[in-house]
Amino acid sequence: MKALVFHRPKHVSVDQVNDPRIEHPRDAIVRVTLTAICGSDLHIYNGLIPQVRPMVLGHEFMGIVEEVGPQITNLKRGDRVIVPFPIACGDCFFCKAHLPPHCERSNREHYGPEGGLLREKGGALFGYTDLYGGYDGGQAELVRIPYADVGPRKVPDELTDEQALFLTDILPTGWTAVDQAHLQGGETVAVFGCGPVGLMAMKAAWIKGAGRVIGIDVEDYRVEMARSATGAEVIHARRDDPVKAIRAMTDGRGADVCIDAVGMEARRSLWKKLANVVHGQLGSTEALETCFSAVRRGGMVSIVGVYGMPYDNFPVGQIFDKGLRLWAGQALAQNYVDELMALIVAGKIRTDDIITHRMPLSDAAIGYDLFNKKKDNCVKVVLTP
Repeated sequence: MKALVFHRPKHVSVDQVNDPRIEHPRDAIVRVTLTAICGSDLHIYNGLIPQVRPMVLGHEFMGIVEEVGPQITNLKRGDRVIVPFPIACGDCFFCKAHLPPHCERSNREHYGPEGGLLREKGGALFGYTDLYGGYDGGQAELVRIPYADVGPRKVPDELTDEQALFLTDILPTGWTAVDQAHLQGGETVAVFGCGPVGLMAMKAAWIKGAGRVIGIDVEDYRVEMARSATGAEVIHARRDDPVKAIRAMTDGRGADVCIDAVGMEARRSLWKKLANVVHGQLGSTEALETCFSAVRRGGMVSIVGVYGMPYDNFPVGQIFDKGLRLWAGQALAQNYVDELMALIVAGKIRTDDIITHRMPLSDAAIGYDLFNKKKDNCVKVVLTP
């Protein structure tokens, strides 16, 4: 089969690789009909999360069931399914506690309680390095689905592939960010990052009862996408100081909730790049630090942007003085996917309006370059095998 393979930072190519096969009675094989490039894929592409051996990338994909293992009774050949990106067994302590990204069984080589930089990681993720299970991803013609009786969900006939695709990651990720803030209604929610996850968080905030939604980004085209696709107020962070702007919009207090949908690939000054060298760090916490300043006292900061390592000068004193509440982590995708599927079917939320680039899988390397370099106003790339 053909698949997008990561070879080394900044170098990916569509190669001929071996077809996946059933390896466990709870496996299934899915023929991919649609897949996407995610901002999290760029962390591998740019070398911020290490991967030594070649690996098929991609954790946003859907398709048609080709084959099922002998213990799979909920799926059959021909079913059209979406597959949430965390790989969860459904039976362990954390799965039973509704924390699928922390599954104790899916990442057998590198799982552990510590959550360290290069050891004791969380549960497995599709196409997301050996540290997170080493499972090949879905930017391919075929993909093996472990624990296929837990993750995949059948897609109703009335939904197109494009309408359903983002149930795999960015919609439940944006939804998780808002749901963990426990909105009561009427809050001001500021979302830092108007990329795909941030846009979904803005849509989720309205549905969950926000009174005001603000999108913040440094790119003109992303700011405009937030305005047009979500109806949010917007702040262009290269023209206006977002902290000052948010305080001015909230009687000097700050937003009730700030969501970090940027993560460690935020823009950095030359000084901060030099500081990274001194402290042995990659990436930046600049977006997160801005959230801590922009949120009101007693407010909530929800972190779904990816951070992969410790950072020096973390502002714990500011967090303490402001009495902030924090939530961070991978999306609890399996918890929300059925509810979100119903919202899409009912027309209460739209996801396919953020797609800017559609191309064949054979052009995936071009898609990575466009998305990574923010060329051609690229917000979201969808690939067809």
